[in-house]
Amino acid sequence: MTDLDSLGIAESLLGLPEQIESSMAAIGEIAGLPEPSAIEHVLILGMGDSGFGGDVAAASARPFSSMPIVVYGGYLPPSWVGRSTLVIAISQSGTTEETLESLEAAVESGASLVAVTSGGELESLARQANAPVLPVVSDAAMPRAALGSLAVPPMLALEQLGFFPGARSWLSEAVVELSARREELMGPDNPARAIADRIGSTIPVIYGGGATGTTAAKRWKVAYNHNAKAPAFWAPMPELCHNELVGWGGDLESTNELFTQIHLRHEAEHPQTSRRFDFVRQVTEPAMHDVVQVDARPAGPVAQLLDLIYLGDQVSLAAANDRGVDPGPLPEVDGLKTWVG
Repeated sequence: MTDLDSLGIAESLLGLPEQIESSMAAIGEIAGLPEPSAIEHVLILGMGDSGFGGDVAAASARPFSSMPIVVYGGYLPPSWVGRSTLVIAISQSGTTEETLESLEAAVESGASLVAVTSGGELESLARQANAPVLPVVSDAAMPRAALGSLAVPPMLALEQLGFFPGARSWLSEAVVELSARREELMGPDNPARAIADRIGSTIPVIYGGGATGTTAAKRWKVAYNHNAKAPAFWAPMPELCHNELVGWGGDLESTNELFTQIHLRHEAEHPQTSRRFDFVRQVTEPAMHDVVQVDARPAGPVAQLLDLIYLGDQVSLAAANDRGVDPGPLPEVDGLKTWVG
């Protein structure tokens, strides 16, 4: 998708279907999980792109789960974490300091642990606690290009515990749908190229509703930042109708050459959310360069979520190509780590 790609981000992102398949193949029966009856809530720990794997797992599982599933990134876990908590810690490198510090506190509180990692201190801590360690099966240079490898392991752990019934079936369906989407992306009528052309040099503002739409909108924004090295913004529907919507009601001439609004739509939207999208478009269209509706392929909820994410990643790569930037390196993030120590 992009001519300048020192880390092979484009190839890895296109390989999402294979990542899902490889992760499912690598993880069979998981030994060492706690008794489901002992668990009252699930906390998924992770930062940045590793943490986003937790976002995808949680958004996929919540419609099927009787357990609260919370995703958290930070140095200290919520105060309610204790013996009835299952903590799933995700870090591809196994060295993410926020995740490690939060995990240590959670383990001291008596929580059960599952680690999703390629090694590092996270694996060591899990081994010391006799907790399951699920592999991140990926050779991607960056966690953002290994989404399938990061999101699938927690889904399979939740399935085995009975908190995400049918996860493997939903994921298998997603592989089929993503493969079909890839055929479109590789063809002459590439939908990602068309969306990137409509955005052009403007700033995308991405809206999505429900767990599927909001999770995908967050990914679109982050992918645009990371890969295109450009600003982008997102907001959840219908929450944005109570605040952000008002911000588009001022001087329309000052914004209608700056922003393109992206509406991420899917079949699981609440009917009122669908009506809100129509209203938002009517009110804000004069303030926009363009309003683009993006529809997930008709499929199950997990496939629709991953399809919207997959398409958004490709839009960001097309924008990177247009801007002549390398989607791989993140010098500002590296600089922050060096500066903070």
